[in-house]
Amino acid sequence: MSHKVLKARALAFLLSEGPGQISRNSVTIPAGTGKVGAGTPIGELTATAGHFVPSPNALVAGIEGAEVATAILGYSVDATDADVEVVAIDRDAEVKMPMLTFDASVDDQAKIDAKIAQLNAVGIRAR
Repeated sequence: MSHKVLKARALAFLLSEGPGQISRNSVTIPAGTGKVGAGTPIGELTATAGHFVPSPNALVAGIEGAEVATAILGYSVDATDADVEVVAIDRDAEVKMPMLTFDASVDDQAKIDAKIAQLNAVGIRAR
């Protein structure tokens, strides 16, 4: 019998959110970012307002500003060849900690704790 692994489902990480659409915002994942899964903490690029990439552990040349996680990607996207507009959770929400997927550079508990603190600062609580 073969086993299949399911991809992260859209918004499955979301435990609760504010009324209406207050917790959601439309963001752009820029071309060249590649495939990014739902539940990935993302940071906004300083040079391009409204454009977000997976939030790395520290400052990375070319994606300045993204080192601070300010939202969580709501849906999986493939931004390999073109910009993709997608919904992100950016405030007033609770999320399921085990369902978050961090950038590869966020590779130990101290770095994960730092990302959780950044999300907490914008009103996203990881449980």
